[in-house]
Amino acid sequence: MSGLVAVLAGTGVGLGLWLFFAGLRGARLLPDLRSFLPPGLESEKALAWIASAAVGAALVFAMTGWPVAAVITGGTIFWLPRPLAARSERADESAKTEAIASWAEMIRDNIAGSAGLEQALIASASVAPTAIAPELRRFAGRVDRMSTVDALIRLGEDLDHPSADLVVVALVNAARMEARELGPLLGRLADTIRADVRMRLRVEVGRARIRTSARIVVATTLVTIAFLFAFSRQLLEAYDSTTGQVWLVVVAGVFALGGWMLHSYGQIDMPERFAARTTMGPQQ
Repeated sequence: MSGLVAVLAGTGVGLGLWLFFAGLRGARLLPDLRSFLPPGLESEKALAWIASAAVGAALVFAMTGWPVAAVITGGTIFWLPRPLAARSERADESAKTEAIASWAEMIRDNIAGSAGLEQALIASASVAPTAIAPELRRFAGRVDRMSTVDALIRLGEDLDHPSADLVVVALVNAARMEARELGPLLGRLADTIRADVRMRLRVEVGRARIRTSARIVVATTLVTIAFLFAFSRQLLEAYDSTTGQVWLVVVAGVFALGGWMLHSYGQIDMPERFAARTTMGPQQ
């Protein structure tokens, strides 16, 4: 164990000297730590997570004397915001898709009420679903400064969603060619988009069971280790040696690989976006 500590200490001294001389030259060698955290996380919360990771690592090292366990603990706490944010992102994605379907139906109903396309679009923007309300408000402000087609193309860029592209392209074509069957088309698009939402929700329910099972396995393992450490410390003495720390790295690697595979297989890839494009000046 003393050999491992000596190696880690020497590595730390060498890394410190390398960073010191790189700092004198003004070179940036390390990435921004916030790049590893979920996008949009406030600076205060990001610092709190980083501090929590450091404190957790220090506590585990003080209790066990295992440097590998300390690194694993700190890394786990630092990485934890990503899976927590993933659930919120999936819910936001479903809400946005549902909002796009509702928006298409609003336009259809306004057109059925003898409103022109531009008037129907402006009216729908004033009562837009919450998930896409900011984008539609910006669209309503652009209609006064540019053509309806250009404003719709900018709206598609703002929404940045494959389902929105379906609706926007239909509206662009209707604005350019004065299509008469726009209402039924928007209704069919809304039905298709909602069917996609239902499919994703069914898939998400099935995968939620797998995630729950994985959490149970991890929680049981951690509780078992804590119990052994508290009441049968001699069973964990093998990890006090250098070889034991190496095997701890292997065990942690297996858990990390399983978590990565679970996360990768749990992703639902969105279809590639397509959108009507035209040559325009600077974005408004």
